[in-house]
Amino acid sequence: MGQKTSWPCSTKWWQILLLTLYAGYQILDELTIVSSAGSPVFAGLIAGLIMGDLQTGLFIGGSLQLTVLGVGTFGGASRIDANSGTVLATAFSVALKMDPLLAISTIAVPVAALMVQTDVLGRFTTTYFAHRIDKHVEDFNYKGIEVNYLLGALPWALSRALPVFLALTFGAGAVQSAVDFLETSLPWLTKGLTVAGGALPGVGFAILLRYLPVKKHFPYLIGGFVLTALLTTLFGYTSTLGTAVAGLSEDFTTKFNGLSILGIALIGFAIASLHYKKLIETPKVVAAVNPNDVEEIEDDEI
Repeated sequence: MGQKTSWPCSTKWWQILLLTLYAGYQILDELTIVSSAGSPVFAGLIAGLIMGDLQTGLFIGGSLQLTVLGVGTFGGASRIDANSGTVLATAFSVALKMDPLLAISTIAVPVAALMVQTDVLGRFTTTYFAHRIDKHVEDFNYKGIEVNYLLGALPWALSRALPVFLALTFGAGAVQSAVDFLETSLPWLTKGLTVAGGALPGVGFAILLRYLPVKKHFPYLIGGFVLTALLTTLFGYTSTLGTAVAGLSEDFTTKFNGLSILGIALIGFAIASLHYKKLIETPKVVAAVNPNDVEEIEDDEI
């Protein structure tokens, strides 16, 4: 019997196929359906399920989601493709047993930045079908409009699916060599990149706060930070105490969970709802406005 073909880094052929299909679909979902399936955290969920390590996938996806939290596009501008970066970082992290933080800094971020070029290529090639649609509009050819609209989705899908497929199929050896070199010859650089990967979500928050009206709602920012810090400390101490008691008594089976992100989100939602209700119930005072006066836009409200 002949030898079985082994795919790079224990990545099965069906895993490569599914990850490639999802990479092509996620950009179409982001552009049309907008079901959140085209987001880094969802990409981490899908990639984690396919690779058999949901925790790593969600960690990398969540970190990339926070990293691009304040990044957006305006008009036809391109931005870094954190979704494809999440897919590849999760796949290689699980297959090579890499530290997820190291995978974020060495794979996810560089890939996300490089994919800007394929995004531009995808936008450029779709103009061919756009011109064909314009021609069919003039001829009232509705069938031609539908066909070319659907064909225009192919360049978008390929702009993500093709790079992901090539990287998963042929790039695993290069990634493995780079990881081995970093861990053996440059351990100081590995530690630095790991720290950088952990700091990236903070960068995303900083970008987001830069564009939010923080000056106007500064009390809410302080209150949310203090409340989260207090609850996190309280839940952390309670969980530690429960673990200590469980170690002393076998009859103690109660489990104490940590502070849920959902709980924090609900607290924030409640405060935001109260603030919104107060705004709509407050009677608006109409004042005479000089036409020559121009209201100044604060820098954090642009």
